[in-house]
Amino acid sequence: MSDTLLTVEDLSVAFRTREGETLAVDRVSFSIDRGETLALVGESGSGKSVTALSILRLLDGAAHHPSGRIVFKGRDLLTLPEKELRKVRGADITMVFQEPMTSLNPLHTIQRQIGEVLEIHRGLRGRQARARILELLELVGIRDAERRLGAYPHELSGGQRQRVMIAMALACEPDLLVADEPTTALDVTVQAQILALLADLQKRLGMAILFITHDLGIVRRLAGRVCVMLRGRIVEAGPVAQVFTRPQHEYTRRLLDSEPSGRANPVDTSAEWMVEAGPLKVWFPLKEGLLRRTVGHVKAVDGVKILVRAGETVGVVGESGSGKTTLGLALLRLTESEGPIVFLGKRIEAFGAGAMRPLRKDMQVVFQDPYGSLSPRMSVGDIVAEGLSVQGLVKTSAERRTRVAKALTDVGLDPAVMDRYPHEFSGGQRQRIAIARAIVLNPRFVVLDEPTSALDRSVQAQIVTLLRDLQRERGLAYLFISHDLKVVRALSNYVLVMQHGQVVEEGPADQIFGSPKTEYTRTLFAAAFELDAATTAEPVTA
Repeated sequence: MSDTLLTVEDLSVAFRTREGETLAVDRVSFSIDRGETLALVGESGSGKSVTALSILRLLDGAAHHPSGRIVFKGRDLLTLPEKELRKVRGADITMVFQEPMTSLNPLHTIQRQIGEVLEIHRGLRGRQARARILELLELVGIRDAERRLGAYPHELSGGQRQRVMIAMALACEPDLLVADEPTTALDVTVQAQILALLADLQKRLGMAILFITHDLGIVRRLAGRVCVMLRGRIVEAGPVAQVFTRPQHEYTRRLLDSEPSGRANPVDTSAEWMVEAGPLKVWFPLKEGLLRRTVGHVKAVDGVKILVRAGETVGVVGESGSGKTTLGLALLRLTESEGPIVFLGKRIEAFGAGAMRPLRKDMQVVFQDPYGSLSPRMSVGDIVAEGLSVQGLVKTSAERRTRVAKALTDVGLDPAVMDRYPHEFSGGQRQRIAIARAIVLNPRFVVLDEPTSALDRSVQAQIVTLLRDLQRERGLAYLFISHDLKVVRALSNYVLVMQHGQVVEEGPADQIFGSPKTEYTRTLFAAAFELDAATTAEPVTA
């Protein structure tokens, strides 16, 4: 029997639009052997995800294939009847998508969603299904898995949702796992755990992985071979060691050289305090029983103090569920909290929605999940301009379009896209739209919740430079929440390290990165730098 599991031959993907036909993938060819990992890398819009979605024919009706074959175990998936293809999806080939919030059903519990996969493909129900679900959740690092069975997707952090997606994908021990940026939302320690888990399962099950990512550190650690994509074509392919040490194509060299660099803007120590808060508490009640009595609390933020000057960036790092995002939402008065919050000299912790509205133009937020935070019914221009209209900052349609065009240009998007809709963009492009929506109001304080997590390295570097430039020009204050320690180091003057809702270490960025004091901080840094410095992986064979 041949070792080749999947062969993609001369694959092209075109989309029918009102303006005509757009070619997204242009005659791509590659193969994956049983038990090996092949990485597809490239910038947003290069065709990586479209190629992956084509394997299971998950593209919408506007897509078609002018050329190509996708052969899996001797059968061409492009011509396979739908009934036969359903047997392959979820059992023989599974997929982990980039944005778990759009892939998980908001109306079903975690137990039901994973259980559905097990029932359809393995016939497991009841106690057997429950036992397997718990095993999978523990396998992917969900703490207190039994209590999470009844949770809904919105009750989990971004990283936890992605881990649930990975558990669903691994439920039937597939022959091929297609992983489209599966660790994007995860903090570095969990990312390292997931990569180790995938490698272990691969050795044990002989599972092949098609890994799509913009993180070259992950490619070094996990993949044996790599294909570099640019504008729908593979411009370079080969063993990871060869491609990364002796790249032949100019684009590959640019990718390898692109990462956030430099240091934070200096802070004027006499500048006014933009935010003074704490000790802050955000506790969520745990209710049980018929009467829904409170039996305990999730201490998402527990006694945190924070100060941010004009022109300063305070970085907040920690694992998923440590309270980073909840802290940011509390400062913006987007979640209830206890404790003083002073913004621009005003106590705002008791302000309601009406009192907060005039302050919203001065305090903005960029959320972690751009697809969930952008309305699918609004064009990009309407999304970016919504705050301008609410705050009455523009008077004419022409002025509105001019402001929107400048914001889009600032984040690296062509202003001509303002009449398109979010679903027409890649994950990285959607995140840039979210950043444009925040900066168009010229705010003074911005909470940046993983704003670069969905972006490839070259765009990350551009966004970091953009954020620094905006800060220097306008005296902006940032609360920067991230698990990407390179980006935190490039932007932050001061760093808070959070664990279980509390700050376990804080100080100037150079001090924290240079000589971390706590074991937890050292563990975070070790996981991050292990990914960056990982030796090149060898192909894994079954």
